[in-house]
Amino acid sequence: MLAATSFINPSLLSSSPAFSSDPTPIPPSPAAALRPRSFPRSAAARTLQLTCAATKPAKSPAEEDWKTKRELLLQKRVRSVDVKEALRLQKENNFVILDVRPEAEYKEGHPPGAINVQIYRLIKEWTAWDIARRAAFAFFGIFSGTEENPEFLQSVESKLGKDAKIIVACSSGGTMRPSQNLPEGQQSRSLIAAYVLVLNGYNNVFHLDGGLYSWFKEGLPAVVERTRVTINVLIASQKEKKKNYRSSLLNQIS
Repeated sequence: MLAATSFINPSLLSSSPAFSSDPTPIPPSPAAALRPRSFPRSAAARTLQLTCAATKPAKSPAEEDWKTKRELLLQKRVRSVDVKEALRLQKENNFVILDVRPEAEYKEGHPPGAINVQIYRLIKEWTAWDIARRAAFAFFGIFSGTEENPEFLQSVESKLGKDAKIIVACSSGGTMRPSQNLPEGQQSRSLIAAYVLVLNGYNNVFHLDGGLYSWFKEGLPAVVERTRVTINVLIASQKEKKKNYRSSLLNQIS
């Protein structure tokens, strides 16, 4: 079973183009659960707002606008490679595939030699801010909310030096390429991770175009640690997640 960490990115419901293509998108802001604003603001509501503001952690690099992330990725010449090119680079040029999906998904299937450091994890703490974030997820019907992994960079640095050649991978991949519907591309966990890495001195960072969904679909080598599922089951599971994700979006919009 794939880990139950998929959730709706509420930025899809706003005017911002920076939303994720991943079945496990970027965590929503607790502010999303406090809408609509048409009700009169009582003293209690103002107190709640001030409390949340006081306990909210400082903005992290991963929370930057997608436009800012994309500009730096393009400036640093972070290149997207398809899955077959990634396999060739791994075999012939000593590239390391950095799988930033949740650990449970990694164990269900990953490229041989891939290293797992999750960019998002299940919410662990119970501070006022974390409770507000859980409420935001619950507002969208999600009860296994995730948060940015504060140990992501430290964990990567313990495994890979700044001169390492890295291909960052997640489920769907996202894209920096503009299109008619997405003029600034579409962010994903792997692109967020790539941004954090180049921001902190990693110079040889590539991005897996199409994500690991494409890797499995192409029938490329894979290691299964947790269960004896076949690659076909992995593909079917990914397709089901995408189908459910789209259905959830349609339900939210309608």
